Amino acid sequence: MIDIIENKDITSLSTFGIPVKARYFAEYSSEKELLAISRREEFLNNEVLHIGGGSNLLFLNDFNGLVLHSTIKGIKEYRKDDDTVYAIAGAGEKWTDFVEWCLARNLAGVENLAHIPGEVGASAIQNVGAYGVEAKDVIHTVECFDTLSRKTVIFTNEECEFGYRDSLFKHDDVRGRYYVLRVSFKLNPDGKARHLDYGPLRSLEEKLGREPSIREVAEEITEVRKNKLPEPGETGSAGSFFKNPVVSTHFYEKMKEEYPDMPGYPAGEGLTKLSAAWLIDHAGMKGYKIGGAEVYKKQPLVIVNAGDATAADVRRLADEVILRVRSNFYVTLKPEVNFIDTSITVTVLGSGTSKGVPEIGCVCRVCSSEDPHDKRLRASVLVETRGLRLLIDPSPDLREQALRLRLADIDAVLVTHSHYDHVGGFDDLRPFCGNFNLPIYLRKDVDEDLHRRLDYCFREHPYPGVPTFDMHDVGDEPFYINGLKIIPVEVMHGKLPILGYRIGNFAYVTDAKAISDVEKEKLEDLDVLIINSLRDKPHFAHFSYAEAIEMIKELKPKRAYLTHFGHEAGLHTELEARCPENVKPSYDGMVISMA
Repeated sequence: MIDIIENKDITSLSTFGIPVKARYFAEYSSEKELLAISRREEFLNNEVLHIGGGSNLLFLNDFNGLVLHSTIKGIKEYRKDDDTVYAIAGAGEKWTDFVEWCLARNLAGVENLAHIPGEVGASAIQNVGAYGVEAKDVIHTVECFDTLSRKTVIFTNEECEFGYRDSLFKHDDVRGRYYVLRVSFKLNPDGKARHLDYGPLRSLEEKLGREPSIREVAEEITEVRKNKLPEPGETGSAGSFFKNPVVSTHFYEKMKEEYPDMPGYPAGEGLTKLSAAWLIDHAGMKGYKIGGAEVYKKQPLVIVNAGDATAADVRRLADEVILRVRSNFYVTLKPEVNFIDTSITVTVLGSGTSKGVPEIGCVCRVCSSEDPHDKRLRASVLVETRGLRLLIDPSPDLREQALRLRLADIDAVLVTHSHYDHVGGFDDLRPFCGNFNLPIYLRKDVDEDLHRRLDYCFREHPYPGVPTFDMHDVGDEPFYINGLKIIPVEVMHGKLPILGYRIGNFAYVTDAKAISDVEKEKLEDLDVLIINSLRDKPHFAHFSYAEAIEMIKELKPKRAYLTHFGHEAGLHTELEARCPENVKPSYDGMVISMA
């Protein structure tokens, strides 16, 4: 029987060297052992994270679930003909050992990927790449364990849908479903190096006076990486922290006029890939430190643990890099590193109604209050979990809310409905769009309404600088953002159907007047509920205080917070005093944490 270890220290399984524990941990060395684990209670009733060498992970907190690690080893060679050799490697093999195995047999194809940390299984998931070559260029098939059918399946190269640092296995609809068991690589037995036109390899042939062997290519790349990158085991890092951004060639050419030495590489029709390292360096961030985290002096694409760094230090430094690069070059960097976090943090950006508090022209005691808790911007929250930052409703006060928080990035926006106090900040999302379309999740009718009201954002050739969006219409079914399950909850805003959202054991409901029994079932067993409470006096489209409290009693969350207050709701101190024990009025800037 496979041992599942409780409260396991897994620091050694992450190359950052930042202390972290897993509630449960197990390793397996065969499909049979993995099948047995998949039937265990710890697997069925907990969040499960499958890791490789941990070279692309940053645990933001201890992992409150089951961490799995493959120790499937072995490399087999199959020679199809004189021109093709297949190498089949276990997912638990170290990538560097696999590359050395290929070099020892004079098999060409992976020499440019020398000295990359991690394991073979991760190469297929992440589509690792370096010096002009990606794993997809040599992967033939990927053998996986399907956690739904509990059977072994094989994906062809085409079926893996490889992209830049991307694959099918990272897509929302299947993320976490397949565990890589083995990877088959199609290699060339002639031992001839073929990709010598990238970076330091351009001068290698000239330096040697002949064509380099694949071992000489691998040795050159290893030496370059050792000189530029921290050695795993000596200095904690996750290797390249940011992806190289892809921009329009037109944008690159304009930037090139101002920065003639800015490097760029073709990335498809009309697209150019920039060097994230160059951008970070020229933003003045090389050697920049926050706490124990530092932008590596030799290679600014890397963030290192310079000594006793916390995950929060690394995250804050990454945010600072994103801000500085955007400020200088109008380009938004995205992390290549996967942030791992089972906790949920909610920041209340605004807790006021459509007119905010204080109201313009009002001198009532609430609007005249000096208490900061009585200063309420329009309702909105920022949800942080799984390394994602999700904004629910870009209010007309988004600019001020983002500046207060020094918000570096948003991964996606969830919209409850199209009333102006919930969408008036759409134009202020432009810094978070940068060089890509910001994902927006919303009802179809809201999507259509925003297309009419913000038509300039959806033109075929939008004016430079306007925000651009990737619109996703939401129905009744759950959907996923980077593997995070989001459950839409329909509530009635008077006669208008709108959405609330459940994320894990947290739910956000605003502007509700009624919730059907079917939708209430989606709000059972919550740790935290945020729900609207306009005022004491009944309103035709919003819960009053009494109605909100009654709904909380019915839904029975462990904790509840009221939001969307008008000035008629009274002073914050008075609201707080009258609320039941597990209920509190929210306020702007309030941070709510859930393990």
